[in-house]
Amino acid sequence: LRPRMTYLGKYVFRHGDRTPVVNFPTDPHKESEWPQGFGQLTKTGMQQLFKLGQYTRERYSNFLNSTYNRQEFYIQSTDYDRTIMSAQSYLSGLFPPTSSQIWNPELLWQPIPVHVLQKSTDQMLHFPLTGCPRFDELQNKTQTSSEFQNRIQPYMGIHNYTLPVWATKDVIDKMEKLAELSLLSLFGLYKTEEKSRLQGGVLVNAILKSIKQAANSSKQRKMEVYSAHDTTLGALQIALNIFNGKLPPYASCQFFELYQESSGQYSIEMHYRNDSSKDPYVLTLPGCTSSCPLEKFAELVSPVITENWSKECGKKDKMKGSVTAPYFLHKTWRQKLYQWRRNNYQDI
Repeated sequence: LRPRMTYLGKYVFRHGDRTPVVNFPTDPHKESEWPQGFGQLTKTGMQQLFKLGQYTRERYSNFLNSTYNRQEFYIQSTDYDRTIMSAQSYLSGLFPPTSSQIWNPELLWQPIPVHVLQKSTDQMLHFPLTGCPRFDELQNKTQTSSEFQNRIQPYMGIHNYTLPVWATKDVIDKMEKLAELSLLSLFGLYKTEEKSRLQGGVLVNAILKSIKQAANSSKQRKMEVYSAHDTTLGALQIALNIFNGKLPPYASCQFFELYQESSGQYSIEMHYRNDSSKDPYVLTLPGCTSSCPLEKFAELVSPVITENWSKECGKKDKMKGSVTAPYFLHKTWRQKLYQWRRNNYQDI
């Protein structure tokens, strides 16, 4: 029997540290105070993704070529400055040029293409996916459901405070819970499986198709990477029923590894890196083992995969996309948490 072999790495990461996306009325800090404005990657964010690239290089030192090869590696990003720049920072850590790839001795960097999904056509990485009336309907029902009302009741009323008053540890703890609840309610909490078919399951399906293709193809692409958002990771993990209930931090990364066992069969392992000081957490798909046979994995995720997304959405050709209220709620609480961290120079 031949030894176990790594066959494919599939990475989905959140962009790095960024400036605020929006302002709220009592915020004393205006957009003009930030060098590049709102929603932009910071130097800290660049460093975070550079280090993630270095970690990837170290993890796959015996699998991934030390030099960039377009046949073996592919990276895709949503159409936002912060995700595109995060992808570029990641690549700097993953593929520092060596020997023949050095084109400027004074600059140990090389350009590597980042493929961008346009906002108007992105139906895979930027969540929540828009233009899905059924999902909007489910979101409206979520807000009135007993599951949601019971969870949000303890936090009612704190949103009327201005920053100098509400910036206490106790209130911030509550706001963090609210931000986590808003992400959970966006993709789960109420009729989670149906929501997942319309949201995170779309990405699960894309990842599974890619993995199956790698297992059945002689042309081996060794790694595929997606640079995206916290809602991307949230939608994906909730669809897989592996969400830990916490907001995905900057530069957090969910990755899938395809292995060919000594028996010749294929298996999938999932890992989640949300703390650079620790080894990634091994994640287990409910109903399987941590090293899950590919066929079993496909069977277990099939309930969240739709064959006709538009039909299940009740979508009409000329219908314009909408963004649901819980998404704005998620952005609002996340933004207040972010502003408090900026003002107090510490993490929660």
